[in-house]
Amino acid sequence: MAVTQEQVLSALRSVADPDLKRDIVSLGFIKDVRIEGETVDFTIELTTPACPVRDQMKSQAEDAVAALPGVKEARATMTANVRPRVPPSAESIPGIRNVVAVGAGKGGVGKTTAAVNIAVALSLEGARVGLIDGDIYGPNVPQMLGLDAPPEVTAERRLVPPQAHGVKVVSMGMLVPPDQAVIWRGPMLHSAVRQFLHDVEWGELDYLVVDLPPGTGDVSLSMAQSVPLAGAILVTTPQGVSVSDVRKAAAMFRQLRVPILGVIENMSHFLCGHCGERTDIFGHGGGQTMAETLGIPFLGDIPIDTSVRIGGDEGRPIVVAAPDVAAARAFRGVARQLAAQISIQTARTLPLVNAPQS
Repeated sequence: MAVTQEQVLSALRSVADPDLKRDIVSLGFIKDVRIEGETVDFTIELTTPACPVRDQMKSQAEDAVAALPGVKEARATMTANVRPRVPPSAESIPGIRNVVAVGAGKGGVGKTTAAVNIAVALSLEGARVGLIDGDIYGPNVPQMLGLDAPPEVTAERRLVPPQAHGVKVVSMGMLVPPDQAVIWRGPMLHSAVRQFLHDVEWGELDYLVVDLPPGTGDVSLSMAQSVPLAGAILVTTPQGVSVSDVRKAAAMFRQLRVPILGVIENMSHFLCGHCGERTDIFGHGGGQTMAETLGIPFLGDIPIDTSVRIGGDEGRPIVVAAPDVAAARAFRGVARQLAAQISIQTARTLPLVNAPQS
């Protein structure tokens, strides 16, 4: 007897998204079930192409359907449709699903390096990504991505962001000569932030990553006031002074009612390239301990690697320059965990469904 669509859906209800804590049928992930003889094809539409359990879910779904009587082969096609975490409002940027701020309480913790590699890693996973260099006074993003040409300007005086490694980018570093200092007060900073958000031809983006300057000053405040943020991630190094400053950044975001999506511990440890011995140069675990204390997710730790510095200087982020080294794998893992956290918070508003959607 031929298998029915109802049987297929019943089998797929045994497969749950481990992050969203619901089965993939009630989440509305199942699309386009096709039954041809003893072969069943179906589509699983995830909430992010960077899902950390993508392969696991595909395998479980195919095994569940293949176990049905009358089925010899089950084939799942994996797609993704990123939902906005924040409902659209008058301040939303058309076409952009989620704006994510990357902040830190102090400089020197590798925040820009993290923002660049996370943005490129999300793009490598198949997401549509943009990156704003929000450090107006010290814009380093263009160098880290190998961009040196100014953006084009449309007839409507809107910037067309250049692309590097699949990421659309705007930065003050593209608009002023390399050796020219930007000496602006708060109102001019606010205007620049709004222009980078609302006067750029971003197109359709799943994630717009914003690299904030260090501290809790004007740019961070302007960003929170100018666009609904999906959330913020915090970058720290393990030692106590860095963690203390990042706690202040966490307090700022909470005061601004911006959800904190997680913490990254950068420069977490050093692995000797000759003997493999691990050295905790700046200590270890401060970021994870802080995350546990504040009740926010820990997204991962990034080891010290000279390839990270070399890639940043040469305009080739570590995730593309040396994708197999430990630091690159760690950044890819952080990007997946970030995408998962956005999906987890978005899923709280997803309705339950009982059938595949066309």
